[in-house]
Amino acid sequence: MASDRIRRDRDNKVVVLDSSTILMIFEFSIDLEDELRRLVGKYRIIIPKSIFKELELLSNKLDGKKKINAKASLKFIEKYDVEDSNDLDGDSSVLFLAKKHDGIVATNDRELRKRAKDKKLNVIYLRGKGKLVLD
Repeated sequence: MASDRIRRDRDNKVVVLDSSTILMIFEFSIDLEDELRRLVGKYRIIIPKSIFKELELLSNKLDGKKKINAKASLKFIEKYDVEDSNDLDGDSSVLFLAKKHDGIVATNDRELRKRAKDKKLNVIYLRGKGKLVLD
């Protein structure tokens, strides 16, 4: 039934990823889905359109391992929702969508973490080189 689907969607916590988190998956061999399940239970990942565009640019501009990671990132995020964020830049779009969906920001960017905390948003980030934490 439609009401069951709506209820299930409400039970899922929205996690908005920025490019640093997506790239980190390949740099540090993090199992993002297992880590998110451990931290928040049921979740739904959203990728801002500006972050998708940023990864496309990186996959064409970079070389070596960074280029490979950027291309792998694009392939990885195909299964998630890419959502428009009113033509905002990458960091602003992450914050906008997290606020809009009462979600969590996932980032390794120190400045974005600070901005998210200023907006009273929860943040997921990498601690050490193998474990995500929720703050």
